[in-house]
Amino acid sequence: MALLLCVFAAVISTALWYAHGENSTMKIGILCWLFWGASIMWFVDAVFEYIQFGASYFKPSGAEMLNDAFLGLSVIALALVIWIAAVLITDPSGAVKRALFRQNDSENSRTEKEKKTENLK
Repeated sequence: MALLLCVFAAVISTALWYAHGENSTMKIGILCWLFWGASIMWFVDAVFEYIQFGASYFKPSGAEMLNDAFLGLSVIALALVIWIAAVLITDPSGAVKRALFRQNDSENSRTEKEKKTENLK
């Protein structure tokens, strides 16, 4: 189930990357690498489990499938967090920088206003 979820996420992110181009400001290529890397990891894991368990590998219990689904969703969530952190750190559109400077400018203007009111008293 984790393999299936990661492959779907990889295919969707690859389609988005292809549709928006390599030079997209959202750095979707990073997301593609994360999901394809996780998919390869789960594929290798599935091969080794099949070697170990044989045909019984294809008959998991409901609890095993649920645990595997939660694990796959956790991997997808972690990849999304890493991707968002990478986008925020690189700040390709400058949104974080504008927000930080806007906050600093408003703090500076408040302190200047407070100083002026103190001088007037």
